[in-house]
Amino acid sequence: MDVSRTYDVLILGGGNAALCAAITARRAGRSVALLECAPKHFRGGNSRHTRNFRCMHDAPSDGLTDTYPEEEYWQDLLKVTGGETNEKLARITIRFTATCRKWMAEHGVRFQPSLGGTLHVSRTNAFFLGGGKALINAYYRAAEALGVEISYDTEVTDLNIDDGRFMSALAVRHGIEQEVRAKTVVAAAGGFEANLAWLREAWGPAADNFLVRGTPYNVGRVLRILLDKGAKSIGDATQGHCVAIDARSPKFDGGICTRVDCVSLGVVVNESAYRFYDEGEDFWPKRYAIWGRLVAGQPNQIAYSIIDAKSVGKFMPPVFPPIKAATIGELAVALKLDASVLESTIGQFNAAVRPGTFDHTVLDGCATEGISPPKTHWARRIDTPPFFAYPLRPGITFTYLGVTVNERAQMMLQDDRPSPNIFAAGEIMAGNVLGKGYIAGIGMAIGTAFGRIAGEEAARCAA
Repeated sequence: MDVSRTYDVLILGGGNAALCAAITARRAGRSVALLECAPKHFRGGNSRHTRNFRCMHDAPSDGLTDTYPEEEYWQDLLKVTGGETNEKLARITIRFTATCRKWMAEHGVRFQPSLGGTLHVSRTNAFFLGGGKALINAYYRAAEALGVEISYDTEVTDLNIDDGRFMSALAVRHGIEQEVRAKTVVAAAGGFEANLAWLREAWGPAADNFLVRGTPYNVGRVLRILLDKGAKSIGDATQGHCVAIDARSPKFDGGICTRVDCVSLGVVVNESAYRFYDEGEDFWPKRYAIWGRLVAGQPNQIAYSIIDAKSVGKFMPPVFPPIKAATIGELAVALKLDASVLESTIGQFNAAVRPGTFDHTVLDGCATEGISPPKTHWARRIDTPPFFAYPLRPGITFTYLGVTVNERAQMMLQDDRPSPNIFAAGEIMAGNVLGKGYIAGIGMAIGTAFGRIAGEEAARCAA
Protein backbone atom coordinates (compact mmCIF):
# COMPACT_ATOMS: atom_id res chain seq x y z
CA MET A 1 0.00 0.00 0.00
CA ASP A 2 1.34 3.40 -1.02
CA VAL A 3 0.54 5.97 1.67
CA SER A 4 1.89 8.78 -0.49
CA ARG A 5 -1.10 8.57 -2.82
CA THR A 6 -4.80 9.28 -2.45
CA TYR A 7 -6.91 6.25 -3.33
CA ASP A 8 -10.30 6.51 -4.92
CA VAL A 9 -11.87 3.98 -2.55
CA LEU A 10 -10.65 2.74 0.82
CA ILE A 11 -12.22 -0.45 2.20
CA LEU A 12 -12.16 -1.06 5.95
CA GLY A 13 -12.54 -4.79 6.61
CA GLY A 14 -11.71 -8.02 4.86
CA GLY A 15 -14.80 -10.22 4.84
CA ASN A 16 -17.50 -10.93 2.27
CA ALA A 17 -19.04 -7.44 2.21
CA ALA A 18 -15.64 -5.72 2.06
CA LEU A 19 -14.47 -7.91 -0.82
CA CYS A 20 -17.70 -7.47 -2.77
CA ALA A 21 -17.26 -3.70 -2.42
CA ALA A 22 -13.57 -3.80 -3.35
CA ILE A 23 -14.10 -5.93 -6.45
CA THR A 24 -17.05 -3.83 -7.61
CA ALA A 25 -15.21 -0.53 -7.16
CA ARG A 26 -12.08 -1.82 -8.86
CA ARG A 27 -14.08 -3.19 -11.80
CA ALA A 28 -15.51 0.31 -12.16
CA GLY A 29 -11.98 1.53 -12.80
CA ARG A 30 -11.21 3.04 -9.40
CA SER A 31 -8.03 2.61 -7.37
CA VAL A 32 -8.85 0.55 -4.28
CA ALA A 33 -7.01 -0.20 -1.04
CA LEU A 34 -8.31 -2.70 1.52
CA LEU A 35 -7.27 -2.75 5.19
CA GLU A 36 -7.75 -6.08 7.00
CA CYS A 37 -6.91 -6.09 10.71
CA ALA A 38 -6.39 -9.87 10.81
CA PRO A 39 -3.26 -11.66 9.59
CA LYS A 40 -3.53 -13.29 6.18
CA HIS A 41 -4.28 -16.76 7.53
CA PHE A 42 -7.22 -15.36 9.59
CA ARG A 43 -8.56 -13.06 6.88
CA GLY A 44 -12.22 -12.97 6.03
CA GLY A 45 -13.97 -12.18 9.31
CA ASN A 46 -17.03 -14.28 10.07
CA SER A 47 -17.45 -15.07 6.37
CA ARG A 48 -14.87 -17.83 6.84
CA HIS A 49 -17.40 -19.77 8.89
CA THR A 50 -20.38 -19.51 6.54
CA ARG A 51 -21.76 -22.27 4.34
CA ASN A 52 -24.51 -20.68 2.28
CA PHE A 53 -26.64 -17.67 1.57
CA ARG A 54 -30.40 -17.28 1.27
CA CYS A 55 -31.59 -16.28 -2.18
CA MET A 56 -34.86 -15.82 -4.03
CA HIS A 57 -35.19 -17.71 -7.31
CA ASP A 58 -37.86 -18.71 -9.78
CA ALA A 59 -36.39 -22.00 -10.97
CA PRO A 60 -34.00 -24.73 -9.71
CA SER A 61 -30.26 -23.98 -10.24
CA ASP A 62 -26.90 -24.08 -8.44
CA GLY A 63 -28.15 -26.83 -6.14
CA LEU A 64 -31.32 -24.90 -5.33
CA THR A 65 -34.61 -26.75 -5.65
CA ASP A 66 -38.10 -25.56 -6.60
CA THR A 67 -38.70 -21.78 -6.24
CA TYR A 68 -38.38 -19.20 -3.48
CA PRO A 69 -40.29 -16.04 -4.41
CA GLU A 70 -39.67 -12.56 -3.05
CA GLU A 71 -42.85 -12.39 -0.99
CA GLU A 72 -42.16 -15.66 0.82
CA TYR A 73 -38.60 -14.52 1.56
CA TRP A 74 -39.95 -11.23 2.89
CA GLN A 75 -42.55 -12.95 5.06
CA ASP A 76 -39.88 -15.30 6.49
CA LEU A 77 -37.74 -12.28 7.39
CA LEU A 78 -40.72 -10.36 8.75
CA LYS A 79 -41.65 -13.25 11.03
CA VAL A 80 -38.24 -13.62 12.69
CA THR A 81 -37.69 -9.87 13.07
CA GLY A 82 -41.16 -9.21 14.41
CA GLY A 83 -41.37 -6.27 12.01
CA GLU A 84 -38.13 -4.70 13.28
CA THR A 85 -36.69 -4.22 9.80
CA ASN A 86 -36.49 -1.52 7.14
CA GLU A 87 -38.69 -3.00 4.42
CA LYS A 88 -37.12 -0.92 1.65
CA LEU A 89 -33.59 -2.06 2.48
CA ALA A 90 -34.74 -5.62 3.17
CA ARG A 91 -36.41 -5.89 -0.23
CA ILE A 92 -33.32 -4.43 -1.91
CA THR A 93 -31.34 -7.24 -0.28
CA ILE A 94 -33.84 -9.90 -1.29
CA ARG A 95 -34.02 -8.74 -4.92
CA PHE A 96 -30.23 -8.57 -5.17
CA THR A 97 -29.98 -12.24 -4.24
CA ALA A 98 -31.95 -13.21 -7.34
CA THR A 99 -29.11 -12.17 -9.64
CA CYS A 100 -25.91 -12.21 -7.60
CA ARG A 101 -25.04 -15.90 -8.06
CA LYS A 102 -23.87 -15.17 -11.61
CA TRP A 103 -21.67 -12.34 -10.32
CA MET A 104 -20.29 -14.58 -7.59
CA ALA A 105 -19.47 -17.33 -10.08
CA GLU A 106 -17.65 -14.81 -12.28
CA HIS A 107 -15.34 -14.18 -9.35
CA GLY A 108 -14.58 -17.79 -8.55
CA VAL A 109 -17.37 -18.89 -6.21
CA ARG A 110 -18.74 -22.37 -6.87
CA PHE A 111 -21.94 -23.92 -5.57
CA GLN A 112 -22.91 -27.43 -4.55
CA PRO A 113 -26.09 -29.30 -3.66
CA SER A 114 -27.00 -29.15 0.02
CA LEU A 115 -25.50 -31.90 2.15
CA GLY A 116 -27.33 -34.55 4.15
CA GLY A 117 -28.77 -32.91 7.24
CA THR A 118 -29.36 -29.65 5.38
CA LEU A 119 -31.74 -30.86 2.68
CA HIS A 120 -34.59 -28.92 4.29
CA VAL A 121 -32.92 -25.63 3.22
CA SER A 122 -32.11 -26.67 -0.35
CA ARG A 123 -35.05 -24.61 -1.59
CA THR A 124 -34.02 -21.39 0.10
CA ASN A 125 -30.23 -21.46 0.47
CA ALA A 126 -27.39 -21.84 -2.04
CA PHE A 127 -24.39 -23.69 -0.56
CA PHE A 128 -20.79 -22.73 -1.35
CA LEU A 129 -18.50 -25.50 -2.58
CA GLY A 130 -15.78 -25.58 0.09
CA GLY A 131 -17.76 -23.33 2.43
CA GLY A 132 -17.07 -19.74 3.37
CA LYS A 133 -13.30 -20.04 3.38
CA ALA A 134 -13.33 -21.15 -0.25
CA LEU A 135 -15.56 -18.19 -1.10
CA ILE A 136 -13.23 -15.78 0.72
CA ASN A 137 -10.16 -17.22 -0.99
CA ALA A 138 -11.84 -16.91 -4.39
CA TYR A 139 -12.70 -13.27 -3.76
CA TYR A 140 -9.18 -12.44 -2.60
CA ARG A 141 -7.75 -14.02 -5.74
CA ALA A 142 -10.16 -11.99 -7.85
CA ALA A 143 -9.40 -8.76 -5.97
CA GLU A 144 -5.64 -9.24 -6.27
CA ALA A 145 -5.91 -10.06 -9.97
CA LEU A 146 -7.86 -6.83 -10.50
CA GLY A 147 -5.23 -4.79 -8.68
CA VAL A 148 -6.86 -4.16 -5.30
CA GLU A 149 -4.06 -3.30 -2.86
CA ILE A 150 -4.48 -5.38 0.31
CA SER A 151 -2.83 -4.69 3.65
CA TYR A 152 -3.11 -7.37 6.36
CA ASP A 153 -2.39 -6.94 10.08
CA THR A 154 -3.58 -3.36 9.70
CA GLU A 155 -5.62 -1.93 12.54
CA VAL A 156 -7.63 1.24 11.99
CA THR A 157 -7.17 3.49 15.03
CA ASP A 158 -8.96 6.65 13.91
CA LEU A 159 -10.83 8.26 11.04
CA ASN A 160 -10.51 11.90 10.06
CA ILE A 161 -14.08 13.03 9.40
CA ASP A 162 -15.08 16.65 8.86
CA ASP A 163 -18.81 17.47 8.97
CA GLY A 164 -19.65 13.95 7.87
CA ARG A 165 -17.05 13.80 5.11
CA PHE A 166 -14.25 11.25 5.27
CA MET A 167 -10.74 12.60 4.73
CA SER A 168 -8.32 9.86 5.80
CA ALA A 169 -7.78 6.89 8.08
CA LEU A 170 -5.07 6.36 10.66
CA ALA A 171 -3.93 2.75 10.76
CA VAL A 172 -1.20 0.83 12.58
CA ARG A 173 0.73 -1.99 10.93
CA HIS A 174 3.62 -3.72 12.69
CA GLY A 175 3.71 -0.92 15.26
CA ILE A 176 3.97 1.87 12.68
CA GLU A 177 1.11 4.35 12.32
CA GLN A 178 0.30 5.55 8.83
CA GLU A 179 -2.27 7.89 7.35
CA VAL A 180 -4.21 6.53 4.39
CA ARG A 181 -6.05 9.07 2.27
CA ALA A 182 -8.95 8.31 -0.04
CA LYS A 183 -11.79 10.08 -1.81
CA THR A 184 -14.34 7.65 -0.38
CA VAL A 185 -14.47 4.94 2.27
CA VAL A 186 -16.53 1.78 2.72
CA ALA A 187 -16.86 0.64 6.32
CA ALA A 188 -17.22 -3.14 6.30
CA ALA A 189 -15.35 -4.07 9.46
CA GLY A 190 -18.04 -6.06 11.25
CA GLY A 191 -19.68 -5.69 14.64
CA PHE A 192 -18.35 -5.80 18.21
CA GLU A 193 -19.08 -9.41 19.22
CA ALA A 194 -15.46 -10.15 20.13
CA ASN A 195 -15.22 -7.10 22.41
CA LEU A 196 -15.97 -8.72 25.75
CA ALA A 197 -16.07 -5.41 27.63
CA TRP A 198 -18.65 -3.99 25.20
CA LEU A 199 -20.72 -7.18 25.45
CA ARG A 200 -20.68 -6.91 29.23
CA GLU A 201 -21.69 -3.25 28.99
CA ALA A 202 -24.74 -4.33 26.97
CA TRP A 203 -25.65 -7.62 28.69
CA GLY A 204 -24.27 -7.29 32.18
CA PRO A 205 -22.60 -10.23 33.98
CA ALA A 206 -24.41 -12.77 31.76
CA ALA A 207 -21.97 -11.87 28.97
CA ASP A 208 -19.15 -13.52 30.91
CA ASN A 209 -20.66 -16.89 29.96
CA PHE A 210 -21.03 -16.09 26.25
CA LEU A 211 -18.87 -17.85 23.71
CA VAL A 212 -17.86 -15.94 20.57
CA ARG A 213 -18.68 -18.21 17.67
CA GLY A 214 -17.05 -15.88 15.14
CA THR A 215 -13.72 -14.20 14.54
CA PRO A 216 -11.78 -12.74 17.48
CA TYR A 217 -10.94 -9.71 15.32
CA ASN A 218 -14.42 -8.13 15.26
CA VAL A 219 -14.00 -5.84 18.26
CA GLY A 220 -16.05 -2.95 16.86
CA ARG A 221 -13.26 -0.40 16.62
CA VAL A 222 -14.44 1.12 13.33
CA LEU A 223 -18.06 1.06 14.52
CA ARG A 224 -17.14 2.88 17.73
CA ILE A 225 -15.22 5.55 15.82
CA LEU A 226 -18.09 6.16 13.42
CA LEU A 227 -20.67 6.40 16.21
CA ASP A 228 -18.45 8.79 18.15
CA LYS A 229 -17.96 10.96 15.07
CA GLY A 230 -21.54 11.53 14.12
CA ALA A 231 -22.96 8.37 12.54
CA LYS A 232 -26.63 7.71 13.18
CA SER A 233 -26.86 4.46 15.09
CA ILE A 234 -29.36 1.71 14.52
CA GLY A 235 -30.21 -1.38 16.52
CA ASP A 236 -29.97 -2.58 20.07
CA ALA A 237 -26.62 -3.54 21.56
CA THR A 238 -28.19 -6.69 23.05
CA GLN A 239 -29.53 -7.91 19.71
CA GLY A 240 -27.50 -10.09 17.40
CA HIS A 241 -27.09 -13.44 15.73
CA CYS A 242 -26.76 -15.52 18.89
CA VAL A 243 -27.27 -19.29 18.69
CA ALA A 244 -27.04 -22.19 21.10
CA ILE A 245 -23.66 -23.86 20.74
CA ASP A 246 -21.87 -26.62 22.58
CA ALA A 247 -20.75 -25.33 25.98
CA ARG A 248 -17.41 -27.08 25.48
CA SER A 249 -16.54 -24.84 22.50
CA PRO A 250 -13.53 -22.49 22.56
CA LYS A 251 -14.06 -18.90 23.70
CA PHE A 252 -13.46 -17.56 20.17
CA ASP A 253 -13.67 -18.70 16.56
CA GLY A 254 -15.43 -22.04 17.04
CA GLY A 255 -17.44 -21.55 13.87
CA ILE A 256 -20.42 -23.41 12.54
CA CYS A 257 -19.30 -26.87 13.68
CA THR A 258 -20.02 -25.93 17.32
CA ARG A 259 -23.74 -25.39 16.69
CA VAL A 260 -26.07 -28.01 18.17
CA ASP A 261 -28.88 -28.86 15.74
CA CYS A 262 -30.85 -31.52 17.63
CA VAL A 263 -32.91 -29.09 19.73
CA SER A 264 -36.09 -29.65 17.70
CA LEU A 265 -35.75 -33.45 18.01
CA GLY A 266 -35.79 -33.64 21.80
CA VAL A 267 -36.18 -31.39 24.83
CA VAL A 268 -34.03 -28.65 26.34
CA VAL A 269 -33.73 -28.16 30.10
CA ASN A 270 -31.94 -25.58 32.24
CA GLU A 271 -29.65 -26.27 35.20
CA SER A 272 -32.74 -26.80 37.38
CA ALA A 273 -33.72 -29.62 34.97
CA TYR A 274 -36.86 -27.84 33.75
CA ARG A 275 -37.95 -27.15 30.17
CA PHE A 276 -38.38 -23.46 29.33
CA TYR A 277 -39.44 -23.10 25.67
CA ASP A 278 -41.20 -24.87 22.78
CA GLU A 279 -38.48 -26.88 21.04
CA GLY A 280 -40.69 -27.58 18.01
CA GLU A 281 -41.96 -24.09 17.24
CA ASP A 282 -40.86 -24.01 13.60
CA PHE A 283 -38.29 -25.36 11.17
CA TRP A 284 -34.79 -25.16 12.60
CA PRO A 285 -33.31 -22.80 9.93
CA LYS A 286 -35.97 -20.23 10.82
CA ARG A 287 -35.81 -20.56 14.59
CA TYR A 288 -32.34 -21.83 15.56
CA ALA A 289 -31.06 -18.32 16.17
CA ILE A 290 -33.53 -17.66 19.00
CA TRP A 291 -31.94 -20.31 21.16
CA GLY A 292 -28.82 -18.35 21.98
CA ARG A 293 -30.92 -15.63 23.58
CA LEU A 294 -33.13 -18.22 25.30
CA VAL A 295 -30.11 -19.88 26.90
CA ALA A 296 -28.71 -16.45 27.78
CA GLY A 297 -31.86 -15.88 29.81
CA GLN A 298 -31.43 -19.04 31.90
CA PRO A 299 -29.57 -19.22 35.22
CA ASN A 300 -25.81 -19.15 34.63
CA GLN A 301 -26.47 -19.17 30.85
CA ILE A 302 -26.39 -22.96 30.59
CA ALA A 303 -28.88 -25.51 29.20
CA TYR A 304 -28.89 -29.12 27.98
CA SER A 305 -30.36 -30.57 24.79
CA ILE A 306 -31.55 -34.13 25.45
CA ILE A 307 -32.47 -36.77 22.86
CA ASP A 308 -32.77 -40.54 22.78
CA ALA A 309 -31.52 -43.16 20.35
CA LYS A 310 -34.41 -42.57 17.91
CA SER A 311 -33.03 -39.15 16.94
CA VAL A 312 -29.47 -40.20 16.18
CA GLY A 313 -28.60 -39.64 12.52
CA LYS A 314 -31.39 -37.14 11.90
CA PHE A 315 -29.33 -33.96 12.41
CA MET A 316 -25.91 -32.62 11.48
CA PRO A 317 -23.59 -33.83 14.27
CA PRO A 318 -21.55 -31.10 15.98
CA VAL A 319 -17.83 -31.33 16.58
CA PHE A 320 -18.14 -32.54 20.20
CA PRO A 321 -19.58 -35.99 21.03
CA PRO A 322 -22.72 -36.13 23.17
CA ILE A 323 -22.77 -37.13 26.83
CA LYS A 324 -24.25 -40.64 26.87
CA ALA A 325 -26.07 -42.69 29.53
CA ALA A 326 -28.23 -45.79 29.79
CA THR A 327 -30.97 -44.11 31.85
CA ILE A 328 -32.29 -40.57 32.37
CA GLY A 329 -31.16 -40.76 35.99
CA GLU A 330 -27.61 -41.63 34.98
CA LEU A 331 -27.67 -38.85 32.40
CA ALA A 332 -28.69 -36.39 35.12
CA VAL A 333 -25.74 -37.48 37.26
CA ALA A 334 -23.38 -37.00 34.31
CA LEU A 335 -24.78 -33.50 33.74
CA LYS A 336 -24.75 -32.68 37.48
CA LEU A 337 -28.50 -32.13 37.46
CA ASP A 338 -31.05 -33.23 40.06
CA ALA A 339 -31.92 -36.75 38.89
CA SER A 340 -35.41 -36.80 40.41
CA VAL A 341 -36.33 -33.48 38.79
CA LEU A 342 -35.00 -34.48 35.35
CA GLU A 343 -36.79 -37.83 35.53
CA SER A 344 -39.99 -35.98 36.42
CA THR A 345 -39.52 -33.46 33.58
CA ILE A 346 -38.98 -36.21 31.02
CA GLY A 347 -41.83 -38.28 32.48
CA GLN A 348 -44.28 -35.38 32.26
CA PHE A 349 -43.17 -34.62 28.72
CA ASN A 350 -43.58 -38.25 27.63
CA ALA A 351 -47.06 -38.40 29.14
CA ALA A 352 -48.07 -35.25 27.24
CA VAL A 353 -46.98 -36.52 23.80
CA ARG A 354 -49.99 -37.23 21.57
CA PRO A 355 -49.87 -39.96 18.89
CA GLY A 356 -48.87 -38.82 15.40
CA THR A 357 -46.75 -39.62 12.38
CA PHE A 358 -43.28 -38.24 13.03
CA ASP A 359 -41.53 -36.55 10.08
CA HIS A 360 -38.73 -34.13 10.87
CA THR A 361 -38.76 -32.77 7.29
CA VAL A 362 -42.23 -31.20 7.61
CA LEU A 363 -44.32 -29.45 10.27
CA ASP A 364 -45.65 -32.83 11.27
CA GLY A 365 -48.21 -31.98 13.93
CA CYS A 366 -46.69 -34.38 16.46
CA ALA A 367 -47.37 -32.30 19.55
CA THR A 368 -47.84 -32.35 23.30
CA GLU A 369 -51.07 -31.63 25.13
CA GLY A 370 -51.64 -30.26 28.61
CA ILE A 371 -48.06 -29.26 29.34
CA SER A 372 -46.30 -25.89 29.52
CA PRO A 373 -44.28 -25.03 27.58
CA PRO A 374 -45.82 -27.10 24.78
CA LYS A 375 -43.91 -28.76 21.99
CA THR A 376 -45.89 -28.06 18.83
CA HIS A 377 -44.06 -30.26 16.29
CA TRP A 378 -41.75 -33.30 16.29
CA ALA A 379 -42.80 -34.34 19.79
CA ARG A 380 -41.83 -37.94 20.48
CA ARG A 381 -41.47 -39.76 23.77
CA ILE A 382 -37.88 -39.78 25.02
CA ASP A 383 -37.88 -43.45 26.00
CA THR A 384 -35.36 -45.35 23.88
CA PRO A 385 -31.90 -45.80 25.43
CA PRO A 386 -29.19 -44.83 25.27
CA PHE A 387 -29.91 -41.20 26.07
CA PHE A 388 -27.74 -38.32 24.91
CA ALA A 389 -27.17 -34.72 25.98
CA TYR A 390 -25.33 -31.70 24.64
CA PRO A 391 -24.52 -28.84 27.05
CA LEU A 392 -25.44 -25.46 25.56
CA ARG A 393 -24.22 -21.89 25.97
CA PRO A 394 -25.02 -18.70 24.02
CA GLY A 395 -22.74 -18.49 20.99
CA ILE A 396 -22.67 -14.98 19.56
CA THR A 397 -21.84 -14.70 15.87
CA PHE A 398 -22.41 -11.03 15.15
CA THR A 399 -24.08 -8.00 16.69
CA TYR A 400 -26.84 -5.81 15.23
CA LEU A 401 -25.94 -2.44 16.70
CA GLY A 402 -24.55 -0.52 13.74
CA VAL A 403 -24.77 2.53 11.52
CA THR A 404 -27.88 3.58 9.63
CA VAL A 405 -27.65 3.55 5.83
CA ASN A 406 -29.92 4.52 2.94
CA GLU A 407 -30.65 2.56 -0.22
CA ARG A 408 -27.31 3.72 -1.73
CA ALA A 409 -25.42 2.31 1.29
CA GLN A 410 -24.52 5.85 2.35
CA MET A 411 -23.96 6.16 6.07
CA MET A 412 -26.51 8.47 7.66
CA LEU A 413 -25.45 11.18 10.08
CA GLN A 414 -27.15 12.06 13.35
CA ASP A 415 -28.92 15.01 11.70
CA ASP A 416 -30.35 12.60 9.10
CA ARG A 417 -28.09 13.79 6.29
CA PRO A 418 -26.32 11.10 4.27
CA SER A 419 -22.55 11.30 4.43
CA PRO A 420 -21.25 12.47 1.05
CA ASN A 421 -18.50 9.83 0.89
CA ILE A 422 -18.87 7.27 3.70
CA PHE A 423 -20.58 4.00 2.81
CA ALA A 424 -21.22 0.90 4.90
CA ALA A 425 -21.83 -2.78 4.17
CA GLY A 426 -22.13 -6.09 5.99
CA GLU A 427 -22.44 -6.63 9.72
CA ILE A 428 -21.73 -3.00 10.55
CA MET A 429 -25.08 -2.05 8.96
CA ALA A 430 -27.00 -5.34 9.24
CA GLY A 431 -29.23 -3.87 11.95
CA ASN A 432 -31.05 -1.93 9.22
CA VAL A 433 -32.45 -5.25 7.99
CA LEU A 434 -32.18 -7.33 11.17
CA GLY A 435 -33.65 -5.54 14.17
CA LYS A 436 -33.79 -8.89 15.90
CA GLY A 437 -33.94 -12.57 14.99
CA TYR A 438 -32.21 -14.38 12.16
CA ILE A 439 -32.88 -16.80 9.32
CA ALA A 440 -30.16 -19.00 7.89
CA GLY A 441 -28.11 -17.33 5.16
CA ILE A 442 -29.46 -13.78 5.54
CA GLY A 443 -26.14 -12.37 6.83
CA MET A 444 -24.30 -13.30 3.65
CA ALA A 445 -27.21 -11.99 1.61
CA ILE A 446 -26.98 -8.57 3.29
CA GLY A 447 -23.19 -8.47 2.92
CA THR A 448 -23.24 -9.46 -0.74
CA ALA A 449 -26.01 -7.04 -1.70
CA PHE A 450 -24.81 -4.01 0.20
CA GLY A 451 -21.15 -4.78 -0.45
CA ARG A 452 -21.80 -4.48 -4.16
CA ILE A 453 -24.05 -1.43 -3.72
CA ALA A 454 -21.44 0.30 -1.54
CA GLY A 455 -18.66 -0.49 -4.02
CA GLU A 456 -20.68 0.83 -6.93
CA GLU A 457 -21.75 4.01 -5.12
CA ALA A 458 -18.25 4.69 -3.75
CA ALA A 459 -16.82 4.28 -7.24
CA ARG A 460 -19.38 6.73 -8.62
CA CYS A 461 -18.65 9.19 -5.79
CA ALA A 462 -14.90 9.02 -6.44
CA ALA A 463 -15.22 9.74 -10.17
